[in-house]
Amino acid sequence: MLQVEFRPALERSGGDGMNANAPEHQLVDVHSHFVTPEYVEAATRAGHVHPEGMPRWATWSVPEHLAMMDEAGIARAVLSVSSPGTHFGVDAAARALARSLNRFSAGVVERFPDRFGHFAALPMPDVEGALAEAAYALDELGAAGVAVLSNAHGVYLGDPRYAELYAELDRRGAIVFVHPVSPPNWERVSGGRPRPMLEFIFDSARAAADLVLSGTVHRHRNIRWVFSHSGGALPVLAERLELFRGLLPEQVPGPAVTEQLAGLWYDIAGTPFPHAAPALTRAFGDDRVLYGSDYCWTPAAGALAQARTVDPTWRALTTRNANRLLDERAGVAKPRTPAIAMLPGL
Repeated sequence: MLQVEFRPALERSGGDGMNANAPEHQLVDVHSHFVTPEYVEAATRAGHVHPEGMPRWATWSVPEHLAMMDEAGIARAVLSVSSPGTHFGVDAAARALARSLNRFSAGVVERFPDRFGHFAALPMPDVEGALAEAAYALDELGAAGVAVLSNAHGVYLGDPRYAELYAELDRRGAIVFVHPVSPPNWERVSGGRPRPMLEFIFDSARAAADLVLSGTVHRHRNIRWVFSHSGGALPVLAERLELFRGLLPEQVPGPAVTEQLAGLWYDIAGTPFPHAAPALTRAFGDDRVLYGSDYCWTPAAGALAQARTVDPTWRALTTRNANRLLDERAGVAKPRTPAIAMLPGL
């Protein structure tokens, strides 16, 4: 059983005198990850020895995550599985892995309901499996929403095969957290560099554009889509997408592309300042901007350095927005299944 001593956050001040742990400066982190030995083993067996071109797998534990949160002034964090996701080619195995990981993250929330929530992993592109897992995670595990990748084995989010899944998520008013992943044929464009450096930024933009241009965003207006890394390349592409809209063979329903993109939610994980986050708010406004640390794939030192760049105004803004997103229907809730077993050693 997990044994962690909870202590209140330490009083710390930045160079500007800001106390990051004062209540008015506490952050809500909607983009934070976990890994388990089972997950690393399954992904490694599937060939993800250097995940997304990174040198090694990240490591994670509850005590280390809480320590980072306390030092950064993060009140709550919503856990999710990062790329490469849970589907490595076999539907049945992907369903089993997603279920195991979702039960694990729900167990963390059960032990620390005031500090953690979770977005449930879905075994995309398996629609039947994703429907079943979304229902289980939202109804039984108290998940705050679901997490998907920007593409699943080359299938982007606007693909019509996902219509049944989106209809159900729309009915629920669900949060759908979209994490970037390597694009198809990444070998030809990445130059051997870690794909999070460039490819993730463009694949997030590609996925969001696909959702809008396919009409998915307009048809399913109750889904609350959350994109990462200050929208990637979207702030500089929004007007270009609208410009080309009239040249597309099928009419794009709904208002202007820029307006539809402004209706999505965006976290500022990565390097938000001095340029990315301000560009995001200039393009789409500031009422749907959220904080994200990208821990544990961003190591603690990097997450802390990034958090120090988020001044009191941005802290208050992102936390206010996160509390509005994570409302009573999709809040950081205590899971409904009791006594979920935790993996040893974490």
